Amino acid sequence: MNTSRGFTLIELMIVVAIIAIISALAITVYSASVAKSQLTEAITIADGLKTAVTEYQHEAGSCPVAGQGNVLSPTSYAGRFVAKAVVTGGTGPCVITATMKSTSVASQIQGKTVSLTMIQNTGANGMAMWKCTSTAASIYLPATCR
Repeated sequence: MNTSRGFTLIELMIVVAIIAIISALAITVYSASVAKSQLTEAITIADGLKTAVTEYQHEAGSCPVAGQGNVLSPTSYAGRFVAKAVVTGGTGPCVITATMKSTSVASQIQGKTVSLTMIQNTGANGMAMWKCTSTAASIYLPATCR
């Protein structure tokens, strides 16, 4: 009797097809994860400016203008993946906007922005609250900005 050991060609082709499908899914999930981690830097930079902007707005009654001798000494802030973060608003609500770079970041978030808008709380404690919005797709946003 002639017994063979090993896999047939069909079995090997099925294994290769399964590995290809799993690899395609893994690459998609990985690229989304990289974009999400890079976009987190924009939120971190904007979040770092919230305290200074809130204090200035509470004392002066308007938003600070970067580079004009107030709490925001540089005209804009940047990072490894963030091109700039600026504060706007004047006498209206203060808005901190961080813009992603157009190169060296994931293609899904190139040039996208993350904005934190100050919302004054009318409660007894007078705390300022911040609303997060973005031009990036929601799957790339961290939970703090959804």
